[in-house]
Amino acid sequence: MTVVGPFGLSVRDQALETDVQAGLAAVEAGLLEATKSEVPFITEAAQHLVRAGGKRFRPLLVMLASRFGDPYAPGIVPSAVVVELTHLATLYHDDVMDEADVRRGVASANARWGNSVAVLTGDFLFARASHILADLGPEAVRIQAEAFERLVTGQILETAGPRDGRDPVAHYLDVIAGKTGSLIAVSGRFGALMSGADASVVDILTQYGERLGTAFQLADDVLDISSDSHESGKTPGTDLREGIPTLPVLLLREAAERDGREEDLELVRLLDGDLTDDARLAEVLARLRVHPALEQARRDTVRYAQDARAMLAPLPECFAKSALEELCDAVVHRAG
Repeated sequence: MTVVGPFGLSVRDQALETDVQAGLAAVEAGLLEATKSEVPFITEAAQHLVRAGGKRFRPLLVMLASRFGDPYAPGIVPSAVVVELTHLATLYHDDVMDEADVRRGVASANARWGNSVAVLTGDFLFARASHILADLGPEAVRIQAEAFERLVTGQILETAGPRDGRDPVAHYLDVIAGKTGSLIAVSGRFGALMSGADASVVDILTQYGERLGTAFQLADDVLDISSDSHESGKTPGTDLREGIPTLPVLLLREAAERDGREEDLELVRLLDGDLTDDARLAEVLARLRVHPALEQARRDTVRYAQDARAMLAPLPECFAKSALEELCDAVVHRAG
């Protein structure tokens, strides 16, 4: 059996499958409701990425984490809507910063309506998420505020770059812990917290989400280079073209500086050149796909996914725990 969610996650229990499917359907309805406005144009812009689809990775994690308490508690679906709205809002802003043209197989909001509309639409989604949070209580507001601070801090760190003397790879891992890990950690935390699970379980699922989030982003880094299709929802090489630092590129630069091999130095020069040229980008992708840096990034992805799985050990054996373990495997599978 499979549930509606990322990577065709398999579960072994009909009741769990049915409940998770129902929960995700309710989240989808909640997203459409939360993105409605009295102004039709705002509704169109706000629902642009909602209707484009997506893995709904974070709501799925909320649903699975809720199985360790009361999975039918009233705060679970709204909290899942909050984390997905927040994620969607960051995508609008990210595409402006990265000058991206495509998101989830459709024209990005900034490409379609311009940067100002995209930024303001992201702000609109943040506002709607806050409105829902207000009904979930001050603790939920505080948790989300702290996660959002980490998310923005990660974005600022990425924009500023590593300070002098700081290892670029360590800096990057701090960046993605904030940009990606923080909100996925909150997904696990909200699911457990809203279900009334024990505090120890809430902490376990928060730590699990943090590590899984890092693995998830590292898998995306690998996929941006290794994929020949649109598996990541973006054209392969998009991050390279936009000059976004990713783990394989940072590992390549590290190797070039350490070993001084001419082929590595030449590849770095190509990366630093004009990658708007399709032929040049294709050459860079082809060379990175056979470079040891890509395999090292895969190994790091596996390591973080294994760390996430290990966090689950104290939880009681159940179908939900098995599904969370399979999420770790699915993330690794994406990275090849």
